[in-house]
Amino acid sequence: MQTRIDKTVIARPTDLSAEWLTAVLRAGTVTAFDCEPIGTGQMSECYRVVLSYAPGAAGPESVVLKVASSDPTSRQTGLTFGVYEREVRFYTEIAPRLTDGKIGPVAPCYHAGFQPETGIFDLVLGDAAPAVVGDEIRGATVEQAMLAVSQLGRLHAPLLGDSAPAGADWLNVPVTGALIRGLYGGFVVHYGDTMTVEQRTVCERLVAGFDDYVAAEMAGDRPMGLVHGDYRLDNLLFGQPGADRPVTVVDWQTVSWGPALTDLAYFVGCALPAPVRREFHDALLRAYHDALGPEPALSLDEVRAGVRRRSLYGVMMTIVSSMLVVRTERGDEMFLTMLDRHCAHVLDTDALAVLPEPAAGPTAEPVPPGPADEAAHTPGEEPLWNESWYSDFVDPGQQVGGWVRLGLIPNHGTAWLQALFCGPGLPTIAVSDFEVPLPNDPWTLVTEDFEFSHAAPTPLREYTVAVRGRGQAYEDPATLLHGASGRPVDVTMDLEWRTDGTPYQYPVTPRYEIPCTVSGTVSVDGHSYVIDGVPGQRDHSWGVRDWWNMEWVWSALHLTDGTHLHGVEVRVPGLGPIGIGYLQNNGAVQELAAVTARESFAENGLPLSTELRLQPGDVVVDARVVGHAPVRLVSWEGRISEFPRAWVTVTTADGRHGVGWLEWNRNR
Repeated sequence: MQTRIDKTVIARPTDLSAEWLTAVLRAGTVTAFDCEPIGTGQMSECYRVVLSYAPGAAGPESVVLKVASSDPTSRQTGLTFGVYEREVRFYTEIAPRLTDGKIGPVAPCYHAGFQPETGIFDLVLGDAAPAVVGDEIRGATVEQAMLAVSQLGRLHAPLLGDSAPAGADWLNVPVTGALIRGLYGGFVVHYGDTMTVEQRTVCERLVAGFDDYVAAEMAGDRPMGLVHGDYRLDNLLFGQPGADRPVTVVDWQTVSWGPALTDLAYFVGCALPAPVRREFHDALLRAYHDALGPEPALSLDEVRAGVRRRSLYGVMMTIVSSMLVVRTERGDEMFLTMLDRHCAHVLDTDALAVLPEPAAGPTAEPVPPGPADEAAHTPGEEPLWNESWYSDFVDPGQQVGGWVRLGLIPNHGTAWLQALFCGPGLPTIAVSDFEVPLPNDPWTLVTEDFEFSHAAPTPLREYTVAVRGRGQAYEDPATLLHGASGRPVDVTMDLEWRTDGTPYQYPVTPRYEIPCTVSGTVSVDGHSYVIDGVPGQRDHSWGVRDWWNMEWVWSALHLTDGTHLHGVEVRVPGLGPIGIGYLQNNGAVQELAAVTARESFAENGLPLSTELRLQPGDVVVDARVVGHAPVRLVSWEGRISEFPRAWVTVTTADGRHGVGWLEWNRNR
């Protein structure tokens, strides 16, 4: 059944009508229907729609309606991560090629609607009932496993050897070594006490050589195909007597294009307890190969070799999945089961022998940004695409600090400019405007109230900022979080940031950070300050950023022994925390595997202190707030995020000291 993406979207079951269902199903006239929720999805919701027809008319007894979450934050998460678009496009562009009008393991799609601006979508799918869902912890029967791999072979066969899907951007879902290293740090925190020596060996070998492993698996001589990405028992519905299909594969939100044997290796590695899997391993691979048809695109030996190499995918998915969902007791049991079975599969197939050694070792320094990265970048089409230049400093001798940011949001036609200055016993001074018309020149901003310019005279070595105009002074900085006005003051800043370390480019996002020393002058509220070689940092980022969909704790700290610490813990609703960052001393950079933050706040919304824990190195930092410079972020739809920034003094558990800046993004 060929289905196209429709601009008419069913957002909630209450939007359904008998007339609409009649038109969509293209069967008999629907006279009535009942809806009941099924499943417990976090980013999507599913409903069974039971149908009644006019006398003499016929059609499916029931269908399944899948829609975006009714929770705005969860819906935005699904939109941000692209999972809604992938599933809708799978059913409209890929699924019709897989079944060719025959009954297969994919439910027929009667309607697909998607609004890329809002994330609202719908899918009207054939019902799998009566069916039972597989249980990843209990495992499959041998009969279920044979059926699942045979249906998988039928699913893969039509696209094996077809190079066309490889060009679809939405089917390419990159996972980088930096991301895996960050997630593995959190995985060890959660599950390290229960991991065996063998399991640690498998995980650490994979994490250390992940980028080289991915490069080898994506080489031109590897067989490529459609990858469900999460082909396991919990996503398989086994039909009972009366069902339309023997197996229905659900949750195509992780679909991609990649190494063809990924799904088979992932399923075989965990569907059965290790002793049973060892006994039937070759029979399962033969059943899959037989299902590819009389002239299969792969030989049985190629299937065996591919499953051996891709057995490592199950270990990767165990790490990733466990860190991207809310932690539960059943979840812990499932992920430990997955770890045990997938690691055993890797060891049984001797897959570590085909895992490339990391080309430069696991402690190799990341690739730094280039001089061209200092320039403005071509905007993407996403509504929340933005480009941001940010810089800060702390003068511990004079007990003052400040930060400046220019943000360009081209698809809303606006720019943001913030320049704040603060210290104990001083009012917080703010030049802040979130509604500046987008400038033609990204290096200059002029309004009736202020003039701003910035430049990188020597790319990656020097950066300058100049601000002149009218700002506002706030005796109580907490009022900045509530959109209040302060008293007018004159503001002048002429500052230069000189690189004092190694520029660091994040592998997982288009963003780089540079530790610096800062010099220049600041005049605010009738007082002048000479800033001379004090610690600070600057960064430059571009891409989609949604301040109202996730929270984080970001830090840029500078110790008196020359160590620079930069870490961020990202908190996405419905997912586990993700920590990334780095530390450096004398220019040597070490990426962090985990960042955790535990903060305390006053009732007025301002931070008091934060404890940071950074891995590796067991670095523990106690940060105490000295100066407050917060802002309030309001989205175009009215969502609010409180964005307290503060400069802090820090003490590490081993007795070192320093200063720096922290920010806490808090969705409200």
